[in-house]
Amino acid sequence: MSNTKRMESAYALAKEQYAELGVDTERALETLAGVAVSLHCWQGDDVGGFENPDQQLTGGIQATGNYPGKARTAQELRADLDKAVSLIPGTHRLNLHAIYAEPAGKKPVERNELSADHFAGWIDWARGKNMGLDFNGTFFSHPNAADGLTLAHPDEGVRRFWIEHGQACRKIGAAMGKALNNTCVTNLWIPDGYKDTPVDRLSPRRRLRDSLDAVFAEKLDPKHNLDAVESKLFGIGSESYVVGSHEFYLGYAVQKGILLCLDAGHFHPTEVISDKISSTLCFVEELLLHVSRGVRWDSDHVVILSDELRAIAEEIVRGGFLPRVHIGLDFFDASINRVAAWVIGTRCMIKALLLAILEPTARLRACESSGDFTGRLALLEECKTLPFGAVWDYYCHQQNVPVGEAWLEDVRKYEKTVLAKRG
Repeated sequence: MSNTKRMESAYALAKEQYAELGVDTERALETLAGVAVSLHCWQGDDVGGFENPDQQLTGGIQATGNYPGKARTAQELRADLDKAVSLIPGTHRLNLHAIYAEPAGKKPVERNELSADHFAGWIDWARGKNMGLDFNGTFFSHPNAADGLTLAHPDEGVRRFWIEHGQACRKIGAAMGKALNNTCVTNLWIPDGYKDTPVDRLSPRRRLRDSLDAVFAEKLDPKHNLDAVESKLFGIGSESYVVGSHEFYLGYAVQKGILLCLDAGHFHPTEVISDKISSTLCFVEELLLHVSRGVRWDSDHVVILSDELRAIAEEIVRGGFLPRVHIGLDFFDASINRVAAWVIGTRCMIKALLLAILEPTARLRACESSGDFTGRLALLEECKTLPFGAVWDYYCHQQNVPVGEAWLEDVRKYEKTVLAKRG
């Protein structure tokens, strides 16, 4: 029996087993195919960007490792993304940072002067792949962020520079959304905070609030651009105090009617964002997720099919939140093949979503609503041994991407023929 026949036979058996629980696998795969995950460009070059090749990361950002083959230009980064996307089932998105601009001349353009023209190459690339783009302002790794403060800086001139950068980024996001006829989510995260305990916690937050009001003052068409704000618990250099805390941005997002971004690495190690999804969606219309894997701190390890990743997907699916949650990835590992990291992390995110979509949610809800908690627990545990792998393999085959670990050989060939030649 050929591998394809064996796979189709396994899927047919799995389909029957899921049907016995009231789950239609064909409908599940159709639903999954409509979910777009936003891949993050900064995995391909360790958050370097193209602004300054000698630029050092600041703002609590740190990529560890020195695996050969890092992308050095936009052309190399897009080539690496082409390879990664070809190995991931479904049609997805790309998440860009402002430092990935491509100015026409050799001289970098200041961040407060960026425009959509500087991202024309990315827009053309996304259009050719039928992908949407998302965007982020880059409020770190810059002389005006050297002391760890940007929008909350006590100097009005510094604040004005970053306000103008935020305004420019929103216009870029709107232009991307309009050009691609695909709404862009423009996210705002700043590293502002203090290494040691401040006396005045209030004033920086008032300055940040006023700066944000200026950034978001212009109304943009929500068909083209959606705004999001992202909190953090602490960072390198802001261990004791972060201006943009979770409570601050939750309140701001609710008040202004914009998206709240929950980053899986931006909370205390004992906190999980899966438990925050339904709570926050009671008060904000939509969420942006940055799915990462923190190991003891915001270390941005490659996403794996962990209990928390499954819980995130389950919460989205069980709550019927797929139309209201924008799923993006945010990790950067320089210790392994960077293309492989994209493929592993994205495929794991999609696997978690498929597991959640295949869950017999209606039966579980019936048990719960009737008070049959014994049946709920029993069924949840039985679901763990259902033949999910057969459905996943069939989905990959259906989407014309490698099944199982076959993608890894493709990446290794790419490493030998392309990445290894970059020096």
